[in-house]
Amino acid sequence: MNEPRPIAHVRFDENNQPIKHWLDDHLRDVATLAEEFAEHFGADWARVAGRWHDLGKFNPEFQEYIRDKTGYERENAHVEKVGRVDHSTAGASYAADKLGVTGRILAYLIAGHHAGLPDWHQELGSGGALKKRLEDKTHLQKAMAVSIPVDILAIPTLQPPAFARQAENFALWVRVLFSSLVDADFLDTERFMDEAKFNQRGQYQSLPRLREVFNDHMNALAVNAKLSRVNEIRADILRQCREAAEKPVGLFSLSVPTGGGKTLSSMAFALDHAVKHEMQRIIYVIPYTSIIEQTAQVFRDIFGDANVVEHHSNTDPDKEDKENVQSRLAAENWDAPITVTTSVQYFESLFAARTSRCRKLHNIVNSVVVLDETQLLPPEHLKPILRVMRQLSAHYRVTQVLSTATQPALKTQLDPFDRVEREGLDDVCEIIATPETLYQQLERVRLELPDDFHTSRNWEELAEELADYERVLVIVSRRQDARDLHALMPKGTYHLSALMCAQHRSQVIEKIKHILKTGGSVRVVSTQLVEAGVDMDFPVVYRAMAGLDSIAQAAGRCNREGLLVDKGKVVVFVPPKPSRGLLGKAAESGVSMLSAFAGQTLESLPPLMFTQYFDQFYNKLNTLDKAGINELLMPDNQLGDCQFRTAALKFRMIEDGDTYTVFVKFDEKAADLLEKLERMGPERWLMRKLQRYTVTLYGYQFRPLLDSQDIREIWAGIYAQNVDTLYDQTLGLKLCNESPSPGDLMW
Repeated sequence: MNEPRPIAHVRFDENNQPIKHWLDDHLRDVATLAEEFAEHFGADWARVAGRWHDLGKFNPEFQEYIRDKTGYERENAHVEKVGRVDHSTAGASYAADKLGVTGRILAYLIAGHHAGLPDWHQELGSGGALKKRLEDKTHLQKAMAVSIPVDILAIPTLQPPAFARQAENFALWVRVLFSSLVDADFLDTERFMDEAKFNQRGQYQSLPRLREVFNDHMNALAVNAKLSRVNEIRADILRQCREAAEKPVGLFSLSVPTGGGKTLSSMAFALDHAVKHEMQRIIYVIPYTSIIEQTAQVFRDIFGDANVVEHHSNTDPDKEDKENVQSRLAAENWDAPITVTTSVQYFESLFAARTSRCRKLHNIVNSVVVLDETQLLPPEHLKPILRVMRQLSAHYRVTQVLSTATQPALKTQLDPFDRVEREGLDDVCEIIATPETLYQQLERVRLELPDDFHTSRNWEELAEELADYERVLVIVSRRQDARDLHALMPKGTYHLSALMCAQHRSQVIEKIKHILKTGGSVRVVSTQLVEAGVDMDFPVVYRAMAGLDSIAQAAGRCNREGLLVDKGKVVVFVPPKPSRGLLGKAAESGVSMLSAFAGQTLESLPPLMFTQYFDQFYNKLNTLDKAGINELLMPDNQLGDCQFRTAALKFRMIEDGDTYTVFVKFDEKAADLLEKLERMGPERWLMRKLQRYTVTLYGYQFRPLLDSQDIREIWAGIYAQNVDTLYDQTLGLKLCNESPSPGDLMW
């Protein structure tokens, strides 16, 4: 009696009749798709991983399980099954048995294609270690007990590319191969299970066509632009970006002062460069969601909603619902021509182990990545980040643009004996011919420094001084400082901090921009969330002492368009309480750089000063790889013994630590959503809508509010505002007290 043909999946038609996805077809189709995705870095490896990834589904126990689970064999529907049947270990074991040490590379991919890339050996108790799983041959034996097509079991000759045989390059290569496999598996399964959804993917305009659209937009801007010195400089920056786009794939820096038009000029470079080198997409990586929303809207206005994916935790689901559904699908794997995402999403994905986070990695290959506000790369993870950046440009055809007004010191540092002290990025091509000259040309402010960097100002005195200005922005580093100063300011002063939910902040920023455009009176007290990229233009800006980059970014909110008859005024002051942690070390380095100019007024901060500042700041830190990521992902022998899952758990750009997310009742919509949450439970669509109504608190802030029942746990691990008076329409979430603590780092 012939065995029934093994199946991979089952769906039901409109008449509730089963339609079977044959397993051999699935394996061949995944292999073909994965091979296509891995064209530039390991097509043969991806093809074999695709053929072997579901070998465990040939196991008769799995076939019985899927028939019973779907219930399409009605006579067996009553049979009870305990849990799933492991179908990933068999293929991993087959690869290791047939290809030896080389096969372990495939074993990582296959064993993890559902649960995520495993560790080689157990470390944090986070899932089964690959070494242990490969010792169990029972899954493979059961799968091989049936007849499997010869072409699927064929043993290839595989050799890792030369660069992947170097220990420091191995882990990223495995993760990108893994991405090719899991995305191919997802897509082939979706093609069978939901063909209508699958067919909505990939319906984008080409980059050459988008470049035409962009050029038309830029030509229209040029025709309507006012004649001004600033616009002349912006036009020259644009020209230099377009000329640099002709250069080979690699690392670039774009050193342009705030207000120099980096957003559009960098897009011009990216489009011209991508078309010139036949690259597949453009990815913008931005540190703050407030800048992302602003930048993504600029791009949508030019290219249309369907060609731009905005991917971050605060994306507005209502806005998404109005866009083409393919934009939402593209957030799963970044296959859109233009993606705008956060630094957290981008870098945590590059170090991820989970399938959903890794799925997009192969689509970073052969792309242009613009890293906006590069100075905000987290110093505690700088070493592993720089290593990945080197590898992307060297081995994966990724052009990376380090775009900022304050370039950090990222070059390799040598000690007096020419030994590497800090490995960095070398061979970075600066797009702007003479950045020093450009900074001089774009001088629009005077920087007034305190007479004594060790004598602080009190808030009462400062508030009285600020009240004399009709339009002024003051930026502080601590949330409590923002509240203390705001309480002393004239009525109507705006407040901005991360104790306000994203929806609240967005509304306030739009109000401020409107008043600035219409010439009204406006005073703002803010934490540093407005510093990088938020398009505000004040005649006067005050900045609490901070790192040199923060001071320069604050200055970028002053006389931004250069329209004042005289230069704008930026005043640096010493706050009553110093910042702590990284912000404190940054401020110390800033004082060190500026103390020689105490009491003076500076016309500019030259680019070289930022390099010196960052070099000093990094040297103050105990480590640039505090989680030991490089060591976890550096096999010390030829066995490829990497700790993928542990590294992913430890690489966190925003520390989980002792923090809690609280849903707040900012407006009627938030209150309605919270009522639905309490009644319906944490359904995914609802949690996404609520994402814009969250505030993150440290434990010392959170626990008193929980004890007093100002907040309460409405579902396991889900906390919400319980008292209507807890959220203030000006200040955001009210706290009992803000004492010096790790909260100083929260902006």
